[in-house]
Amino acid sequence: MNKFDRIVAILIQLQSRRIVKAQDLAERFQVSLRTIYRDIRSLQTAGVPISSEAGVGYELVEGYRLPPVMFTREEASSFVAAEKLMQKFIDKRLGDHFASAIAKMKAVLRMADKDWISSIEEQVLVRQGRSIFNEKVPEAMSVLFDSLARKEQVEVSYKKLESSDPELRMIEPVGVFHENAFWYLMAYCHLRKDYRRFRTDRIHGIRKTEDPFTKEHPELKTFLGPQQEVPRTKVRIIVAPKAAGHLQWNRHHQGFTEEKATEDGIEMTFMSRYPESDFARWFLGFGDHARILEPESLRQCVRQIVQKQLENLEDK
Repeated sequence: MNKFDRIVAILIQLQSRRIVKAQDLAERFQVSLRTIYRDIRSLQTAGVPISSEAGVGYELVEGYRLPPVMFTREEASSFVAAEKLMQKFIDKRLGDHFASAIAKMKAVLRMADKDWISSIEEQVLVRQGRSIFNEKVPEAMSVLFDSLARKEQVEVSYKKLESSDPELRMIEPVGVFHENAFWYLMAYCHLRKDYRRFRTDRIHGIRKTEDPFTKEHPELKTFLGPQQEVPRTKVRIIVAPKAAGHLQWNRHHQGFTEEKATEDGIEMTFMSRYPESDFARWFLGFGDHARILEPESLRQCVRQIVQKQLENLEDK
């Protein structure tokens, strides 16, 4: 990015946020802090009213705004992917708001770029294999965002996987994050008197309250750091070559470490956290094309599961 484009981009950043830190700008544009300082001075010299405070950051004087900068064709094309993804990965209410925002952005495009967008919109499709929100709660994410901004408690009706009925929880949201194809909420639960994860598709009801948070909560990243390591067990299996290729997308969830070709097939090695529960049941999905080399305890566990399945298949 040349100097002119970078300075324009910095101005856009200043207009899009109340406070912008020099370090954040340096990391975003991959330049030194000294370069950012010079760029800010260039904007100030050009008449842009930028105020600064040591240790806080830069901000535009209230009321100063420039007309929107025209989007490049590449930036305009990114709207298509963003809109398709947002339709599938956020709840309906936020999706409607995003569609409205995208329409406003499209309104400032040149006619040629509008035609460009129209020509590819119908050719881009995002298919979601599972529901990540309860259809009865179309506003879950928007309520949570509002709660985070206002620091007000939320009441949720939450159904755990092992429960038959949902239960009411009064919670104080800390943040939301997407992991393994699901949205999760980290929150302080007044029922449990501790922090808990909640999966959004298991929220059956949600209600705003005006009750303020009762405590100051740590940042979300505090809860998403490295978890306490669970002892691992070495597992080795032999898989037929025609089946081995289908395992490459999910084998890392089971602690995959290496593989090598042998006369009998593809030998795979894992360091498994839960060999006799998660790994055993994962293995059964392709077990007719594989065999277990070690440990013996895993082999016995799989035998027991298969035996139980056979008993359940017998006519009573």
